Amino acid sequence: MYDLRYLREHLDRVRAQLGLRGADVAWDDLRKLIEERRSLLSQVEQLRHQLRKGSDEVARLKREKQPADDATAAMKTLGDRIKEMEDWLQAVETRLADLALRIPNMPHESVPVGTDSAQNVEVRRWGSPPAIPGTPKAHWEIGEALGILDFNRAAKIAGARFAVLLGLGAKLERALIAYMLDLHTTRHGYREVLPPLLVNRATMMGTGQLPKFEDDLFRLRDDDLFLIPTAEVPITNLHREEVLDEEALPLRYTAYTPCFRREAGSYGKDTRGLIRQHQFNKVELVVFTKPEASYEELERLTRNAEAVLQGLGLHYRVVALCTGDLGFSAAKTYDLEVWLPSQGLFREISSCSNFEAFQARRANIRFRSQKAKKDARTDFVHTLNGSGLAVGRTVVAILENYQQPDGSVLIPEALRSYMGGVERITAEENRQPEM
Repeated sequence: MYDLRYLREHLDRVRAQLGLRGADVAWDDLRKLIEERRSLLSQVEQLRHQLRKGSDEVARLKREKQPADDATAAMKTLGDRIKEMEDWLQAVETRLADLALRIPNMPHESVPVGTDSAQNVEVRRWGSPPAIPGTPKAHWEIGEALGILDFNRAAKIAGARFAVLLGLGAKLERALIAYMLDLHTTRHGYREVLPPLLVNRATMMGTGQLPKFEDDLFRLRDDDLFLIPTAEVPITNLHREEVLDEEALPLRYTAYTPCFRREAGSYGKDTRGLIRQHQFNKVELVVFTKPEASYEELERLTRNAEAVLQGLGLHYRVVALCTGDLGFSAAKTYDLEVWLPSQGLFREISSCSNFEAFQARRANIRFRSQKAKKDARTDFVHTLNGSGLAVGRTVVAILENYQQPDGSVLIPEALRSYMGGVERITAEENRQPEM
C-alpha cells in the first residue's frame, strides 16, 4: 500500500521502477483520480472557507438585528453544495484507494531483474540427490501402493485437488507438523500461535490478498469471511491497528494451520498428487521487526526454514526470485526448492519474504522508538514471513527421496521419535487393522 501523497509526487517513478511487475495497474486512471482528488480537495476547502465567512456574516447580521434571511438561505445552499462535493470526493477517494491497493510492492535493489522464473538466481545448495536404483517412482505411486494416500476417495468426498492420508501417512503428516513446531519454538525462538482459520475482509486486505486476489480465495456464502490461504494472514493481523514498543521487536511467531486455495490460475498444473491442493497443511513463520533489521531477519528466517530440510536430510537449493517472479506484496523473496527424484528437478517447498512496510501500511502496524516515547511520532514496522515448511510437499519429498527398491519408505531419523519409533513405512505395516 502506498501513501497517496507519495503516489501523487512520484507516480512516474513508481511506474518505471515496477516495470512489467505493474503491467496490469490502471496507471492512467490513477493519475486522473489523483488529480481529480486534488482539485476536489481544493474546491471543498474554498467552499468551506466561504461557509465560515458567510456564517460569520449571518451571525453579525443577527447581532445587529438586520435582515439575515437571504444570507441564511445562501449559506444553506452553500452547505448543500459542500455536502454534494464531499460525497463526490469520497467516491473518488474510494476508487483511488481501490486502485492504489492493487499496486505491487517495490522490489528491493538487490532483487535480480528478470521477467519470469527462468531468470531466478540460485544462491546455494545443500546435500546431494539420493542414489535410487532404477527409475524413481512418483510420490502418488508410492503412497497409493503403501495404502497411505487415497485420491479417489478424496475426490468422492470433496472433488479434485484433495487427498486422504491414511495410517502411517496421516501419522507422518502429524509428525512433521510437531517436528517443525518444536524446532522453531525450542531452537529458533518463535512463539507458537493457533489462529482462526476464518478471517474478515480487513484482515485479507492487510496482508495483500484483497482486493486483487479475491478469485483465489474461498469465501463463505452467508458471511463476509474467508478461509485463510496461509497462516501469514491471521498472524500478521494480530497487531493490526497497534503501536508496538521498540524494545518488543523483533516479534517472531510460528503457527500450524490448514490452508485453503482455489488455485484459480493453475488449471492443468500438478493435477496429480499433493503438490497443488485446495487444502493443505503448513507451518508458517512470521516476523515483525524494525526497518533497519528486516534484511538481517530475512536471512535468519530463511536459515530457520532451511534447518527443517537439513534435519530431514533432504537435498535442496535456495533461489532469489527475480523481479518478474516476485509475489505481489514482497520486496524480496528466497524460495527453498527441494529435490524430487521422480521429476529430476527442484520444486518449491518454502517462500521466505520481506514485505518491508507494505503490509504494515495496509494494516496500520507501527512502532514507537525509545527516543520518541514522549511524543506521538511512530513508524511502520517491517513484516516478514516464510513457510517453515509446507507439510504436504515435505511428505512428497520424503516419499520420493527415501523410497526403497522393495517399495517401502524409510523414515528420516529426526522423525522417528514422533512416529512412535517406526523406522520404515511398508504396505504390510500400514495394512488396515481388523475390526
